[in-house]
Amino acid sequence: MESVHNSMQKEQQQILDQGLVQAILNGETECYAKIVERYQQLVANICYKLAGNKIDVEEVVQTVFVELYMSLPRFRFQAKLTTYIYRITLNTITKSLNKINRYEQWDDKLADNIHTPSIYDEMVKDERTRELYAAIDRLKYEQRVALMLHCFNDMSYKEVAEVMEVSLSKVETLIFRAKKNLKKILTEK
Repeated sequence: MESVHNSMQKEQQQILDQGLVQAILNGETECYAKIVERYQQLVANICYKLAGNKIDVEEVVQTVFVELYMSLPRFRFQAKLTTYIYRITLNTITKSLNKINRYEQWDDKLADNIHTPSIYDEMVKDERTRELYAAIDRLKYEQRVALMLHCFNDMSYKEVAEVMEVSLSKVETLIFRAKKNLKKILTEK
């Protein structure tokens, strides 16, 4: 029964989101604030989960919503807005991490500055949670993304495949390997 209720809520949310997008495209730009308000915490959570304190989360969130606004004319209404937001978020995080990795290669001292305590550290005070997140951080990036989207954001394999722009079988493999590697990492201790 609860599953049916959640499904109905998701459908209603999708209809509301598509209505907001259409209103924005028709010139009612003030409606964009509703989208930002509704999804900015979701985007921030994804940033924390995938990159921790390696990136400036506020900057990434702002970049995501600027990119979203600019790309709304290309939005396909048969897709969910959340899928579109996830895709933009992942692309933005990846670009930010790549940029950081390039800088780290140039100057190892930058890595010390990147790993300063942040809100992320406060969020994971519990020792087991810290261990889990540390283990997740050790996974390959694609495995970490697939696992986080599926397990922490309650996305189906199909939705993860859409967001990551990969095949369903690749998502299945990524999540299987992520769980296997996670178990291995956590039992090493």
